[in-house]
Amino acid sequence: MKRIFTVAVCLLAYVSLSAQADKYEQRYNLLVSKLGYAGVGVETLLDSWAKADSTSQKLLEARFNYYFVKAQSTNVVKKSSKKYLGMDPVLTLKDSTGTDVYYYQEVAYDDELFGKALKAVDRSISLYPDVLDYRFMKANAYISYEKESPDMALQYLLDLVDQNKSYNGSWKYAGEKAGPEFFEEAVQEYCYSFYQIGSEQSREAFYTLSQKMNSLYPENLSFINNMGSYHMVAKEDYKTALKYYKKVLKMDPTDMIALQNGAIAAKKLGNTKLELKYREAYNKLMVSKN
Repeated sequence: MKRIFTVAVCLLAYVSLSAQADKYEQRYNLLVSKLGYAGVGVETLLDSWAKADSTSQKLLEARFNYYFVKAQSTNVVKKSSKKYLGMDPVLTLKDSTGTDVYYYQEVAYDDELFGKALKAVDRSISLYPDVLDYRFMKANAYISYEKESPDMALQYLLDLVDQNKSYNGSWKYAGEKAGPEFFEEAVQEYCYSFYQIGSEQSREAFYTLSQKMNSLYPENLSFINNMGSYHMVAKEDYKTALKYYKKVLKMDPTDMIALQNGAIAAKKLGNTKLELKYREAYNKLMVSKN
């Protein structure tokens, strides 16, 4: 009876701690809804919450969000290009010569607070190594911090790709088991993010990550299309780009991205016959879908 009683006491203690954690989460959600992730009183609440349940996934995420948002400040920067970091300008004016000048809202970071955000997410990863949410949070933080030169973001994602290939467990994302194709789709989203940033360094990151994924997942046509787009847009090498699109279409003649971009590359090369062939195939697929 003594042993059973001891177990019962332990169970009651656990239920009590769980109830406390739930109360902290409710208070946190209410506070954030009014004041934001880094609002007044949030850090004090997180410290108290940690005493009740220091390994709560909600708490760990909240701690990262607190430092990540607190590290941010907003500046307006002037650029000569119509796009910056994939964004449209918030304001366009003309200088003394009549040339358009574009103004963008940019997020800057305090290095010390950003470092604390990384430390917080690293603790999350160490406690829950199979949860992809935290790994993606770190990648997103790097991309936002580095802007036009995503060196750390690229290296982190390349390392994650290697880890995924050798990983014997099952990833989780948003509280559910991630399917076998989920990781590839997620990395393709990061490729797109690098492409959208639009700088020379980010386009190189786009190509490097796509090339890495293609070497490991050769049947995934998205990464072959990516390499074609890199050569067509970043290098204006339409001949090489067309080779990639032809490779995709050999594997799947109905790939609409390869058909559309292949037609553009063919036009740039003056190959009217091939351009029309691709455009006709593309239009037929569009009609069949509608």
